Amino acid sequence: MLHVNMDKEDTRRSGYCPFERQEVNITSRSDWGAMDPRRKKEMSEPAKRVVIHHTAIRNCATAQDCMEQVIRIQKMHVRDRDFDDIGYSFLVGQNGMLYEGRGWGIVGAHSKGHNLDSVGIAFMGNFNDDVPTSAALSSVKRLLQDGVLQGFLISNYTILGHRDLASTECPGNKLYSEIQRLGSDRE
Repeated sequence: MLHVNMDKEDTRRSGYCPFERQEVNITSRSDWGAMDPRRKKEMSEPAKRVVIHHTAIRNCATAQDCMEQVIRIQKMHVRDRDFDDIGYSFLVGQNGMLYEGRGWGIVGAHSKGHNLDSVGIAFMGNFNDDVPTSAALSSVKRLLQDGVLQGFLISNYTILGHRDLASTECPGNKLYSEIQRLGSDRE
């Protein structure tokens, strides 16, 4: 097995990437109509952990429905919870569409006491009973691979469910049973 250690700057300078980069389509904040954050804090180093969440509301499967949910989640986080922005780094719908929350390299507000070294990804829906789609799981897997390739996520990151860090059912039993597969096939 070949191990190549390149930091983000090495990869950007040389244009060389040791792994094939898969296309990751992410609906940007401007495309889904995000409010500007009150403040944002950059992460001091690549994230070491990925924390998987569910939004515990109904699933969304169309681009329009998912964008409306992301807007509602941001408003709820800012107005009701007094967050500076939407708490999650990224969100994903059952159709596999990804939505930029705070994005890469920005400290989130998704797991109290655990945000400085982690990325929070929310699957939109309630996964206590519903099963995440293969499209949603595949999109998140590609997102994580891309995060490693861009240097925002260490290659040997740990994947956790929110319940591993707090007393909660999040991310739901059906999603929790799938999360370790998200990190499989890492180089």
